[in-house]
Amino acid sequence: MSLIANFEDLRIWQEARRLVQETYGAFIYCKDYSFRDQIQRSVISIMNNISEGFERRTKKDFSHFLDMAKGSSAEAKSMMYVAEDLQYLLPSEASMFRERLSELIVSIGALASKVCKQELKRLAAK
Repeated sequence: MSLIANFEDLRIWQEARRLVQETYGAFIYCKDYSFRDQIQRSVISIMNNISEGFERRTKKDFSHFLDMAKGSSAEAKSMMYVAEDLQYLLPSEASMFRERLSELIVSIGALASKVCKQELKRLAAK
């Protein structure tokens, strides 16, 4: 198994980046600027927390930032319900975004768990 040297190589970061692009595209004409700003901030926060955590010095820090990215994913998923309820997106579009965010939440959680276990093993070896 090879080590990942750059956050850009993480599949979860790549998916978060795609979600940013698609979210911006989906709400480009939304006149509810407060809503648009919040949903854009939440998806940007996902990819930024993944990258920031990756560049931190410890696995504990990385795990913490992955948890924040997971929380931002849940916020974006919740916002997609609002987008559907306010008819900013068609139900099928909102559902597609929520499904992808759910998958990202699971993937981020799995990586955070793996990173946390590695940190525990390292501490136990001391």
